[in-house]
This record gives sequence, structure tokens and C-alpha cells, in this order.
Amino acid sequence: MCGRYAVTLPPEMMTELFKLLNAVDLVPRYNVAPTQPIPVIWEESGRRLGHFARWGLVPRWVKDPREFPLLVNARVETMAEKPAFRDTLEHGRCIIPASGYYEWHTGPDKVKQPYYITLKNGEPMALAGLYSIWSGPEGEEVDTVATITVPANPELSVIHDRMPAILKGEAIDQWLDVLNVRAAEAYKLARPLGPGEVNFHPVSTRVNSARVDDSGLIEPVTVQKPEPVKKKASAGGQLDLF
Repeated sequence: MCGRYAVTLPPEMMTELFKLLNAVDLVPRYNVAPTQPIPVIWEESGRRLGHFARWGLVPRWVKDPREFPLLVNARVETMAEKPAFRDTLEHGRCIIPASGYYEWHTGPDKVKQPYYITLKNGEPMALAGLYSIWSGPEGEEVDTVATITVPANPELSVIHDRMPAILKGEAIDQWLDVLNVRAAEAYKLARPLGPGEVNFHPVSTRVNSARVDDSGLIEPVTVQKPEPVKKKASAGGQLDLF
């Protein structure tokens, strides 16, 4: 369900690709995990800016984040209805730049094998997200974010039944334009990629540990070809990481 990803874009490339008005001091990361600060892009009064936000959304109305569940992903099917995401879909849309992301396939032996997934054309990904700025009792502010997930396309369904919503082209501009594009219109932009748009390969289980972060994590390893995932009924939950 998109619980780990890599972002290796040089800062100047991210500024140019995503039309930012500011530079983001970004170092290559190969194993970004929930609760960590991640690079995020949103628009403020029509100005597109890069920020760092905590991966794990905390709605504005939460009094104590320590007593609130970790909202890493928002399911597209229910995000317009859930109180935690409903307002952010209207006013807090963002994108999360990524070079690729990891997903875990559970085999017949219940062993989880990680895969690294990229766009076939080699371009960076723009993951659709929602952000919220939480304000504490002492006036402190924390930027927080969740990624949006959609049903997996046919290629990725052999690994997992979900994938992140990946935006391309004009969809990026429309998603970020909270001044002119309403939630009902933006909702339609979060959908699975079409066939033939991704590559994926198995990688080392070293990625299972968030303490490990090096370029070797995205290198392919040899494993048995995955069997298709059997789809299961959704409980409507928002907290699944994998």
C-alpha cells in the first residue's frame, strides 16, 4: 500500500520538473519510511512551493497526535467521506516526488518479497497526496501528509492489490490547483496508471529495515516469479502500510 519509496532527484531537477518557486535541499534517499520528513509540493495562493512534511497525516482538529492513528495512506474510494481527509481533498492537495516505490508480495509460503517499481519511461513519479498543517497548544505547527492509493493496474496486481495514485502531465497542475479545481473534479484524477507504464523487479529484503538506506536497495535480485494476488474484500481501513 505504498509504505516505502525512494527519491533520488537532484534539487535543481526537482525545481525544474515541478516548476517550483523555491529550491528544496534534497539528498538522495532509497528507503523513505512513514513518520520521516519527506519532500512535498503544494500551492499557496497560486505559488508552487516545496516543503518538508511528516509522512503520516494529522488533521487540524486532532488535539494530541500521540493518541491519533498513523494515517500514511488515504484510499481513493473513501477519502471524500472520511473526516480525516474530506477537507484536505478540497484545500490540501499535494504531490510527493519519487523515483520509485516498494511493494511487498506475499507468496504461498507467507514470505513477503519486496519489489521496486518505477515508471517505464524512467521519469520521476508525482504521487498524489493530501496535506494538513497541525497546530499545537504552544503555537507550534507541523506539516503532515498522506499518500493516496488506488486499485492496482493489471501489471501490478500480481504483486499487490493497491498502488499509489501517480499523476502525470496536466493532471499534476490540476491536482495542485486548489483555487480553481474543486474536490469533485480532483477526485477523478486519482486513478490507476494504464497498462505498459511501469517496470518492477524484486529487491533485497534489506529494505524491510527503515535503518538501511543505500543505493543497493533498488538493485534487482533473483527470486521466483510471483503468483497473482487474490483480491480480498476491503474493510475501508486507512492504516495498511503494505
